[in-house]
Amino acid sequence: MISTGNKIINNLSDYEKERTSFSWETVGRDLDLGPEGSGNNITHLAVDCHAQGKLKEIVAFRFINKDKTWEDFSYLRLKEETSRFANVITGLGLQKGETVFSLAGRIPQLYITALGTLKSTAVFCPLFSVFGPEPVFQRLHKGEAKILVTTLAIYEKTVKQLEERLPSLRNIILTDIEEHRSEKILSWKRLMNEASPDFQIPPTSPEDPALLHFTSGTTGMPKGALHVHKAVLTHYITGKYVLDFHPGDIFWCTADPGWVTGTSYGIIAPLVNGVTSVIDQEEFDAMRWYSILEEQKVNIWYTAPTAIRRLMRMDIKPREKFKLDALRVILSVGEPLSAEAVLWGEKNFGMPILDNWWQTETGGIMIANYPAMQVRPGSMGKPLPGIQAATAEVTEDGLKFIKENGKQGHLVLKKGFPSLFRTYLHEEERYNKCFVGDWYVTGDLAKMDEDGYFWFVGRADDIIKTSGHMVGPFEVESTLMRHHAVAEAAVIGKPEPSIGELVKAFIVLKPGNEPNEDLKLDITGFARKHMGPAVAPKEIEFVESVPKTRSGKILRRLLKARELGLPEGDISTLEKT
Repeated sequence: MISTGNKIINNLSDYEKERTSFSWETVGRDLDLGPEGSGNNITHLAVDCHAQGKLKEIVAFRFINKDKTWEDFSYLRLKEETSRFANVITGLGLQKGETVFSLAGRIPQLYITALGTLKSTAVFCPLFSVFGPEPVFQRLHKGEAKILVTTLAIYEKTVKQLEERLPSLRNIILTDIEEHRSEKILSWKRLMNEASPDFQIPPTSPEDPALLHFTSGTTGMPKGALHVHKAVLTHYITGKYVLDFHPGDIFWCTADPGWVTGTSYGIIAPLVNGVTSVIDQEEFDAMRWYSILEEQKVNIWYTAPTAIRRLMRMDIKPREKFKLDALRVILSVGEPLSAEAVLWGEKNFGMPILDNWWQTETGGIMIANYPAMQVRPGSMGKPLPGIQAATAEVTEDGLKFIKENGKQGHLVLKKGFPSLFRTYLHEEERYNKCFVGDWYVTGDLAKMDEDGYFWFVGRADDIIKTSGHMVGPFEVESTLMRHHAVAEAAVIGKPEPSIGELVKAFIVLKPGNEPNEDLKLDITGFARKHMGPAVAPKEIEFVESVPKTRSGKILRRLLKARELGLPEGDISTLEKT
């Protein structure tokens, strides 16, 4: 650990210097990547190379049970367990590039499945354990699943009824049965007991498929974004520069591996950087979370806006009730973090919460607030070294880049970074439409200020056109969140012939506030004062909750569909409330 006294020196201490000198080729040489060979394999870099060196007895994963007891996996133990699983699936006839799915909570078997699958050069795809039968079927079918790892309860409730519709699914491995049920339904325990802890990783190309992540569409089937082993370069460098990993760190990513953050940063990034990850198998509970931060002496905490908003609504002063001296970095991802939430972190933890931006398609963090950099509350931050980001108008003739500071446009990224997805599975035309020349068009709108900080405006299909103005929902929501009575806000555009669309806000109140007309008028007046009458909401509806994905994104399209009586589209990732 690089430190001066008790002060840790950030890995990215001079952003501009690093941005100027950075190259992905240098990162590849640091990790010893080559054109072909086992050294390119994600699991080799994340587990095996540490297990063969000085980190072999260091805890890689600590799984915390409901009763706060835990089970540790050292890097050496993780190497052996992932090798057993790689031997299991190759013994079942799985071939390179075929897909293994997991459908389970945050149990050790899920993490071993992920890393063992990658070790074997098969493709790993995680699913949310709370998915119902139809979302599970859609993904298993589209992803051509050959092996599924799940629990007996989930199998009985969800998977069993799908078997006849999934002829390509050869084996289902149940993590919690003692003996095989049939040639198809197999016992994890028995398979692993019979497997060797030694496995020779096959030659792996940097471009070999590795990870499949499904991301919901507004209608129809979800999209399957495919990533390659070379994506590990992004996982490594973002762990170093954004999460600021140092040797000996204790890291807690609260995300479920059923979505991309839980895989990229709940599994791969901390392991590649050789630190210890804490994994809580229980769901959100404020007091439990604070106690884990204290008891496990967590240094770096990566969570979601949903959790932060919940904590903000509670009358808990964490530093008065818990000893959190070890905590030095808090980060958030999923939905843009309001300025109020960033400052709440400063007040309650003694440090701002660092927001960052990326997508399932980018595979890793692209734009971030860094520990050593001045934070501008409400901003996405600045691009990762090695990432070229810009705002542009998309025209029939190509991209027209925006040079004017503060003017919104499509957020675009220059191709060439290693974690950019390589295709939408079986949807090449849909994939090609994401690119204009050498640039990936993210579908998000943003603006850049005079100092190079990016500011999120909204999804391109969420933008509200009202009285000739283009209104970003996040801007309105952030302003509403500054009102003393507002806990959460979600904003949509509602058709209104005279002005195109009117701005409608759905508001969750803080405890102790009554939803009445007087409060509605007060909030309206507050918004008009701070935003002007053209942008402020013309309709306000008080609600108990706003629909969000489990990763924290507000589902504005779902609110709009319900408001207008339209089809809801894919709601498989909807957070259960």
